[in-house]
Amino acid sequence: MIPPAISYVTFNRLGLTVRNLAAIFESTDDFEMHMVDNGSIDGTWEYIQSLKDKRIKSKTNVGVNAGQVYGINLNLMRRKPEQYFITIDNDVYIETKDWISKFIRVFNEFPEVGLLGVVKGEPYPVFYPPVILKLRNGVSYLELMHSVPELEGDFVPGCCQCLRPELIEQLGYWSEENYAGEAEISLRVNNYSSYQAGFVPEISIKMPQSLDCSQCQNNSRCTLNKPSETCFSIYKKRYLNDVFKNKFKWKFEETINDMRSGKRPVYCASSLDAASVEEHAFILEWALDNFKFYIDNTK
Repeated sequence: MIPPAISYVTFNRLGLTVRNLAAIFESTDDFEMHMVDNGSIDGTWEYIQSLKDKRIKSKTNVGVNAGQVYGINLNLMRRKPEQYFITIDNDVYIETKDWISKFIRVFNEFPEVGLLGVVKGEPYPVFYPPVILKLRNGVSYLELMHSVPELEGDFVPGCCQCLRPELIEQLGYWSEENYAGEAEISLRVNNYSSYQAGFVPEISIKMPQSLDCSQCQNNSRCTLNKPSETCFSIYKKRYLNDVFKNKFKWKFEETINDMRSGKRPVYCASSLDAASVEEHAFILEWALDNFKFYIDNTK
């Protein structure tokens, strides 16, 4: 099997990126990584440029923050058609060394599964939405019951996900129109595709949201004025996902209504892929409005 493609999108928080990338590169499994930096100003892009690991296949500095979905779709376009696609947030520290093999083992045993993820790690409390244990030939996973988008958290978290290539053919891209990320992708998989979504409990992660500068592996090379400004304070000032969700929740709700009525297909186009926009329903104004929100508010 061709090694899976990993999408790694960064936006400041260099201390976490350095620590958590090191854990990924210590994996016992092979992969191909595509990296996108959303206009970080804390030295992240300079650090990414310094990385020499042969598994890194592309590095892109967008220059501005157009939002994480934009970066994911940019990396998705670079995936080979037969590759599994993995998304990892830069606050995810993966403790399990053979985590990719554990994902693939479930996919091989359960051909009906299209999307697998993991439960969020510390400092977040362990939380599973309604799931059903599935066991076959000694292999198990937790199947997500049909998503109810009105219920907060009833989805597979987007912090660490792996998607089957055949599912991607059905789904297309992450939605740039509603920018609902993990919620919309789980909804589309479980309710409108021919595949199921679920969790692999055997994969363990931690998700520290900050590090003391004295513990940072990049501390000796850091050029920030650490007493008053760190990579984490820069990120916190510019983190607007919650603001965005409150302001534009109506887009997700309209998307759900359109899918329920059959007006909108499961396939999502992307503004990065002109052919997909020509062939599928796509509200460009919504997408551009989302990009503009992040660009204008996270400078």
